[in-house]
Amino acid sequence: MSDVRRTDAVLLLVALVWGSSYLSAQTATAALPVLLVLFARYALSALACLGLVASRRRGTRPWTRDELRIGLPLGVTQAAVLVVETYGVAHTSAANAGLIISLTIVLTPLLDRGGRRGPLPASFFAATAVCVLAVGLLMSGNGFHEPRLGDLLMLGAALIRAVHVALVGRLTAGRSVRPLQLTTVQTLVGTVLFLPVAAHDLPTLVRSDAATWAQLVYLALFCSVFAFLAQTWAVQRTSASRASLLLGTEPVWAVAVGVALGGDHLTPLTGLGAALMVAGTYWGQAVERAHRRAPAHRPPPPDTSDTPGSPDTQDTPGKDSACPSTPTTTLTTT
Repeated sequence: MSDVRRTDAVLLLVALVWGSSYLSAQTATAALPVLLVLFARYALSALACLGLVASRRRGTRPWTRDELRIGLPLGVTQAAVLVVETYGVAHTSAANAGLIISLTIVLTPLLDRGGRRGPLPASFFAATAVCVLAVGLLMSGNGFHEPRLGDLLMLGAALIRAVHVALVGRLTAGRSVRPLQLTTVQTLVGTVLFLPVAAHDLPTLVRSDAATWAQLVYLALFCSVFAFLAQTWAVQRTSASRASLLLGTEPVWAVAVGVALGGDHLTPLTGLGAALMVAGTYWGQAVERAHRRAPAHRPPPPDTSDTPGSPDTQDTPGKDSACPSTPTTTLTTT
């Protein structure tokens, strides 16, 4: 297998793992309280991350001041995302959860102004409108009715996640921050936050059966730690556009896993909503990426050929090299 195909396969695997996380979270919350599931997921992730940090120290500091100062608030916002998201998954289908949360792709550029060249084009807002229509169809089920609580929670989770992603970009811009160390701080913050509210249910966690523990381990080690490390490895070996395209298949995998393994059913309306959501997010992502990378046009220099006292011959203009800004790379863990 060539290096390109190997990298593509890893990115698709990450998207598949993330897409399957919604069904795993739904299964785990059917057996355990939501806050206990979140504590277990964070605690297992933190243990794994601490082990990786310890194995890579080699005389360096485990955390810098910037990593701690940035990781603390990001740990709080990430915990807020997972609280709302996990409660939402518990009250809707895994397919709907994976599709609605992908609204983050079009919501984030509306909040993040870093590196943007002027206002977003009209086509981006058209893509956002397609996604909003898709959400309405997904919430409709067999017909238009009052939205389900889980769908509304997933909508809120998408908004909070967009805030979180925008905050990651803003706080890490221009700073030397190691992704693994930053993720470890966030997992430790989440563990501390969820321990007090989950402590009285810890005996229930200990008595859980093997199937429930398998879901928790999968959420922590595969959907969080493995996916993060694999994504970091892969994006260093391919273009940002190709990585975004492949990772953007997450909602497709969420639907596939939900239908194949979770017993979810797509009605004509929800099927249309799923198609519109995938199309709208891809469209919006492409428009935003092209807008961010568009070169800035400098105004032409004033024409001085007719200036009194100047020679009649005109100087040869030099080449103007306007370089597009580098897209902001943000770190998220599902």
